[in-house]
Amino acid sequence: MAPVPMDLDDASPALRNLGGANGPPTAPVTEVIANFRPTKLFNREDIEDSKSNPYILSIDFDDPGELCMTSESDRTIQIYNVKEGRHDKMLISKKYGVKLAKFTHTSSSVIYASTRENDAIRYLATHDSSFIRYFDGHEGAVTCLAMHPGTDNFISCSLDNTVRLWNTQTKNWTGTLYLNTPFLSAWDPSGQVFAVACPSSGSILLYDYRNYQKAPFATFDIVKSRGPGDPEMAFRGWTKLEFSNDGKHILLGSRGNGHFLLDSFDGNLKAFLKKPNGGTRRLAAGENDGGHVESSGECCFSPDGRYVLSGGKSDLLVWDTLMTPDSKQVLEPAHVLEEKREAAVVAYNPRYNMIATADQELLFWLPDPHA
Repeated sequence: MAPVPMDLDDASPALRNLGGANGPPTAPVTEVIANFRPTKLFNREDIEDSKSNPYILSIDFDDPGELCMTSESDRTIQIYNVKEGRHDKMLISKKYGVKLAKFTHTSSSVIYASTRENDAIRYLATHDSSFIRYFDGHEGAVTCLAMHPGTDNFISCSLDNTVRLWNTQTKNWTGTLYLNTPFLSAWDPSGQVFAVACPSSGSILLYDYRNYQKAPFATFDIVKSRGPGDPEMAFRGWTKLEFSNDGKHILLGSRGNGHFLLDSFDGNLKAFLKKPNGGTRRLAAGENDGGHVESSGECCFSPDGRYVLSGGKSDLLVWDTLMTPDSKQVLEPAHVLEEKREAAVVAYNPRYNMIATADQELLFWLPDPHA
């Protein structure tokens, strides 16, 4: 499979030089954030004997930032070489389906949730497509997988109203929390704290990882702190939960008219990140109406923690968290990166200034060196 360049420009030289001296791969994000441009498009329909592109359900990068992985609605995992700007391999999970695929801290192994047969989480070696282990226990669809930032421990959330903690070295879970609609989870950058978002109660719960059996040490009430956000979105439609890498903020994504930027220490609303044209057509975590496709979230922080990026029906929006919101706590986008395609899934490379967005096609973004 070969990548298809957009007619905007041929991305091959830029991507091949991503780690070299000819580009700004590790320049401060603030120097390049306004200059990102869609650079290379990967279109399955043009390459395979396929009548249409499947929907891309999730995007993830490995720790070195050299591989990009998608899980797709045709029950495949696709892996791309970032520096070369090319497709590397396709892994097929026809029997079990695949979503929420995540790299472990070893680039040659991944975990992912099932969409067929049962609700097990699968641990796969990518070099030979062999299963290392199954993680059985959930009795409802998995809605979120969150890898620990420093170890191969991970958290899973499920429609069965449990949160389970796992270690990849054993098939049995190491801990369980019983909560109502615990559909999203995230680790803080230290790995000492994890958060669980429960939309039905409009709350985010924070746990000490060493003492998670005890009650959460903090509960953030989104209903109380939503600011000008859509009241309905305080109880439903949550798409993403993420800590910033500097540990100062929590991002709660919403498929409504904006996202919630919270102070990670007291849960107060720092800003309501307004989306001028609303959200994507994807389902939020835990939703199922039979007519739409789920996603792993259309928003994320930049690696420096300063910016929040979000997709939508078109364009890529960027908010600067250092900007002061208006008197109603609304923060308008600082930059609008134009692109006609819907961006239903968004991820920022952890090592390089490179962004990936997707709906039915995967798109790589790089800073324009001539801007």
